[in-house]
Amino acid sequence: MSEERTLPFTSTARPSDSPLVEMVWRARSDQAGRFTSQAASHWELVVTQLRGKTSVTVRGPETKATLADCPPDAEFLGIVFKLGAFMPHLPVSQLLDRNDLTLPAAAGRSFWLHGSAWELPGFDNADTFVDRLARAGLLVRDNLIEAVLQGQPTELSPRTVRRRFLRATGLTPGTIHQIERARRAVALLRGGMSILDTVYEACYFDQPHLTRSLRHFFGQTPAQILAASRSEPIPAESFPLQY
Repeated sequence: MSEERTLPFTSTARPSDSPLVEMVWRARSDQAGRFTSQAASHWELVVTQLRGKTSVTVRGPETKATLADCPPDAEFLGIVFKLGAFMPHLPVSQLLDRNDLTLPAAAGRSFWLHGSAWELPGFDNADTFVDRLARAGLLVRDNLIEAVLQGQPTELSPRTVRRRFLRATGLTPGTIHQIERARRAVALLRGGMSILDTVYEACYFDQPHLTRSLRHFFGQTPAQILAASRSEPIPAESFPLQY
């Protein structure tokens, strides 16, 4: 897989006080370009402004790295939801791997969601927007997801746990674990850790196992990630989780 090493956009991100939101990001593309859209276990809502038009898109998790094109002169706002937060009327499993859903536009700066018009969120009021969704019952959270991911015991059968994971995240617990392990490995490499130490710290079997994982989920080998971090360190959250 080939890719452009220079991202065609600049972005910033901030954490959120909402128990339903992982992070909020915004980005601007100064020129057209191609980049690698990396695997991500979270789903998100993205507002795009391009050529005077605004669109709102629901993007599901991504289970592999893919090449993506970025248009020029576009602005993006993304709300990344915590694992376990989901919209009951909108199955996340149908949105996997860039099978995005674009929501219909309404009058003014608003869009239609589940039969009602909603004002477009902004970078600073995204948490308020999410709180309104929760109060309206359009966004809920399954606390089992976080408990299982933290290794807490449950009396539920593996089949029931898997079904609830698929409903709330669109992914199985195993897939989430693989993506998050790969993300941790990338963070370690970007922080300057050696490949062999990363194999140990991220709990991979061996170096080939790490290489296969990062190629699949991030589109790069450990050596490529390490070399890039030495020439120009990239903060772990300096760009959106996915596009």
